[in-house]
Amino acid sequence: MKNPFKKTYTENELEQFDFLRNFELFKNLTEKELMIFLPHMHYRSYVKDEVVFFRNDPSHALYLIKKGIVNMTLDVNEKFEDLGEVRMHEVLGENCLIEGTKRPMNAVVTSETAFFYVIPRDNIMRIFDSRPEVKMKMMESFAKTNEYYLKQVFKCYRSSFGLFSLSEIFKN
Repeated sequence: MKNPFKKTYTENELEQFDFLRNFELFKNLTEKELMIFLPHMHYRSYVKDEVVFFRNDPSHALYLIKKGIVNMTLDVNEKFEDLGEVRMHEVLGENCLIEGTKRPMNAVVTSETAFFYVIPRDNIMRIFDSRPEVKMKMMESFAKTNEYYLKQVFKCYRSSFGLFSLSEIFKN
C-alpha cells in the first residue's frame, strides 16, 4: 500500500533528480536532499568558442553539462595545451566546493551550442551550512574524484618518467 504521507514530486522534479544523479557529486543524495538544489540551478546556454571560465578566475559556481562539448586547456608560456574534452553529464568547476579556490584551467565551448545547469557557490555553501549530511556526502564524492585524478597523474608520470619533475606537484 502506498504511503499517503510520503512526499511526491512532479515529473519535472523527477527528471531533474535523474539528471543530477548522472554526476558523481550528487549520486549518493536522496530525493529530499536533491530537492534542496533545484531552486538554485540556473539554466545557461553557450555558443561555440564562448569561454565558460579562464584559469585563475575565482571558483564561484558549479557547472553541470546537460548538452555540448567543452575543451579544457592550460595556458603554458603563452600557448594553450589541450587537457581534454568534457561532455554531457560531466561537471566543471567542482573546486568551488572549497573556499577561496581559483579555476585551475580554461574551459571553452567547442560544440555549436552547450547547455549547463549552473549552481552558484554561495547557494551550495548555504546548503552545506544547513545540511551537514549533504556536505559530507558531496565532499566524499569530491574526494573520490580527486583521488582518481591523482592516480591518473601518477600513472602518466610512470609512463613518461623523466619528462617532468613529480616533486613540482607537491610544492606550494
